[in-house]
Amino acid sequence: MNNDTSEKGYHYTLAPDLKIHRIVNGMWQVAGGHGYIHHESAIEEMMKYHEAGFTSWDLADIYGPAEDFIGEFRRRLSERKGKEELDKIQALTKWVPHPGRIDYPIVKENIQKSLSRMGVDSLDLLQFHWWDYNNPYYMDALKYLSDLRDEGIIKHIGLTNFDTERMQIMMMDSGLQIVSNQIQYSIIDRRPEVKMVPFCKEHNIRLLAYGSLCGGLMSEGYLRKMQEPSATDLDTLSLRKYKKMIDIWGGWSLFQELLSILNEIAQKHNVSIANVATRYILEKPAVAGAIIGVRLGISDHRNSNAQVFNFCLDKSDYDTIDAICTKSNNLYDMVGDCGDEYR
Repeated sequence: MNNDTSEKGYHYTLAPDLKIHRIVNGMWQVAGGHGYIHHESAIEEMMKYHEAGFTSWDLADIYGPAEDFIGEFRRRLSERKGKEELDKIQALTKWVPHPGRIDYPIVKENIQKSLSRMGVDSLDLLQFHWWDYNNPYYMDALKYLSDLRDEGIIKHIGLTNFDTERMQIMMMDSGLQIVSNQIQYSIIDRRPEVKMVPFCKEHNIRLLAYGSLCGGLMSEGYLRKMQEPSATDLDTLSLRKYKKMIDIWGGWSLFQELLSILNEIAQKHNVSIANVATRYILEKPAVAGAIIGVRLGISDHRNSNAQVFNFCLDKSDYDTIDAICTKSNNLYDMVGDCGDEYR
């Protein structure tokens, strides 16, 4: 698997015909719970991300209008800059079915819906998620998705929040061809390093990391906030979700110690805390990209995100971060392997 060939490592080659930007625009935020997203403003913001070089998008059939936004964005981009510009976009969607009996017509019908909504003839990467391992039909679903890949409707198949045990069954026992797994991975959540990263390195699978900024908590906005934020202060689904993970990891006081260290490192490199947190994950083995949520039309972090590629962390940076993390609880022991928090 080739890493990126561009000068500053902006991109990563997931497959010979699929090169993604290493910062992927996450569209969970358009599904609700992150403030009202105005349709027209969202499409225009997508244009600005594209023009800034952030051409990779992470979405899902269950992320509200996300796939429709991609479809409208593609139509508008084609009108303004020509159809050849569409080749620069990578739209990485997901299929998240309710667990139950799965057959080929069900799979094809759902994939066709995504194709239609996104205005494409084939999906760059279909990331499959399954809620219940006790329901065995996820293996059938993957088999039928593989059939659709062979037909050219899907270019590549990835996973979302599958654990290492299930991936081993897929790869070793069933011979399925998987290029990626999307999982939570951050300075505070290093569960992937226990089993997932070694397995992915061995089998040439790449990781797409989300939660690397803890929904925005990993930023100057929460630095030196010694009083824990209240439920009212945590006004997005992301903030509430990752605050719970911080509580399990070690609590707010230890998190403040971490933010203080990250701030010192950020000032040393003339970047932001978020940049340091993102760079930390991008430099990890098997990681192809970090998914950073976009609140289209509400907030804009394009210029800040671009700074991630202007520096590298050195050994002393890693040592100081790791020293804080040794004080925390072991999330693998407390939560389980990647994705176990959803099951």
